[in-house]
Formats: sequence, C-alpha cells, structure tokens
Amino acid sequence: MIPQAAADRSPDDAELARGIGERDGRAFEIVMRRHNRLLFRLARSILVDEAEAEDAVQEAYLAAYRKIGGFRGGAKLSTWLARIVINEAYGRLRKQKRAGVVVLFDPCQPNTEDGAMADMTTEPPEAAAMRSELRRLLEHRIDELPVQFRTVFILRDVEEMSVQETAECLEIPAATVRSRAFRARALLRASVAQDIDVATVNAFDFAGERCDRIVATVLARLQLNIRIGRPGRPVNPA
Repeated sequence: MIPQAAADRSPDDAELARGIGERDGRAFEIVMRRHNRLLFRLARSILVDEAEAEDAVQEAYLAAYRKIGGFRGGAKLSTWLARIVINEAYGRLRKQKRAGVVVLFDPCQPNTEDGAMADMTTEPPEAAAMRSELRRLLEHRIDELPVQFRTVFILRDVEEMSVQETAECLEIPAATVRSRAFRARALLRASVAQDIDVATVNAFDFAGERCDRIVATVLARLQLNIRIGRPGRPVNPA
C-alpha cells in the first residue's frame, strides 16, 4: 500500500511500483491515469487504428502489472511502460502484416477526447469546426508518415519528450532520434504545404449557388428597370 504521507502528495515512480507489487489497486490506477495519454498516442503511432491501439495499451498494462517486480528504477516508469507498449504494438503490427490486414485511416472518425474538450469551450461554432478540420488534416498527414518517423514525431513533438527520453523509450541512439524527428517534420511540412496549395486554388470559390444567385438577381433587376421605363436602359450585349 502507498504510505499515507505519499498519498497526501503525488507518489513517485518507486512508491507506485512498490504499491503495484503489493497489489495496491489505487497505485495502479494512479499509474494508468498518469500515463494513459502518452501510451495511447505511442500505440496509435504504430498501429494507426484507435481501437487496436486501445487494446494494445490495455494488454501492456496487464503485462506491466505482472512484470512490475522487474522495474528497478533505473529508468522512469513512463519509459519502462512505453517499452512494453511498443513491444505489444509491434507484435500486433506483425500479426496484421502476416494476416494481410490493411489498416485504413478514416479522416471522418471523430476524436472523442478532443471533441469532448471542444464542447466545453466557449469558442464560436465556426472556430471549433475549423479547429476540428485542421486537427483531422494534421492527424491524417501524421498517420501517413513511415512508422519509424511517426513514432519519434509523436514522442518529440506531440508529447514533447526530450531527445534522451525518446531515445530511451525506443531504445535507439539519440542521434537517430534527431535525424528521424528532422525527417518527420520535413515530410509533414511538405504534405501539409501540398494541401494548402490545393486549397489556395479553390479559395473563395465563386461557382455554383452564389454565382447563380447574383446572375438571377441582376437579371431580375434589369427586367424591373425595363418595365418601369427607368433611364439608363442597358445595352443588349447580343
């Protein structure tokens, strides 16, 4: 059990690990709530599919619960958990590839966590919709990155981990983290810039209903001028 003194403050990794080793459910709940976002994002960066990522995190937690005696405090608990999640996620990815499963990204799939947060804000609906659309675009482009770049990008830029922390999580050299992060950002900038170029061409689009409405209104007013004999009757363009 976590000592009362620790319960009155935020328990550190060692205290939490001891508590879990003693089968303290409260300690394990603290660990899960503290690391859920990081581990889910990490699993999703590998698997892309959100439901599969959630299952991977759950399985990783169960494995961590059984292996907690192996945590020696040489690294952060978050790093130790991240490695378990990475192993679980890559194991699932290998099974998918052997089974020929193709995971497709659905840009219309809502992000319930972010959506719930947006609902609690007071920003105008138009601003919230634009923010949501931009987020979906960015998530879609991140998902298109190669997995080794995507995972580094999530840890470095989304979770804002340091180079050393990322290197420890992924068990790769710090130099590799830097090069992959640089490459991921370059690829992301290029793909988003392409989206912006396409959108710019169609900005303030005038065809369709607005065009028809203006033409119809002007013609109607011209006909009114003709009927009442106002001066300045337009010349027939024909």
